[in-house]
Amino acid sequence: MNIGDVLKPGGRGVIGTASKDGVVNMAVYAVPNVVDDETVAWGMTDGRTWNNVRENPNASYTYFEPGEGYRGARLTLSLSRTEDSGGMLSKIREQTRASSPGNPQAIKHVAYFKVVESRPLV
Repeated sequence: MNIGDVLKPGGRGVIGTASKDGVVNMAVYAVPNVVDDETVAWGMTDGRTWNNVRENPNASYTYFEPGEGYRGARLTLSLSRTEDSGGMLSKIREQTRASSPGNPQAIKHVAYFKVVESRPLV
């Protein structure tokens, strides 16, 4: 499956992470940047999600397609690498500036995840 065909622009989702002690965190996240057929990337602030993925590389993302109904995907993820500078961080900040009321400069990191598994939403 091509992950770019699953994650359509305009959708939204929730990322789930857990600390090394198993304390769970859920956060609303935009559609990630698709890097290749098995890799996605998100910009992250210095919050719980960022702290958790540094302690525990496993995460999940529930994606809802734009529109009515229950179309989308459930992704099982594994952190592959992070960056604190570079082209992807600049790209994500620019996307945030264009589409969100949030402060793009608050995004300090890029987290790249391997898509371990993709399943339909329902």
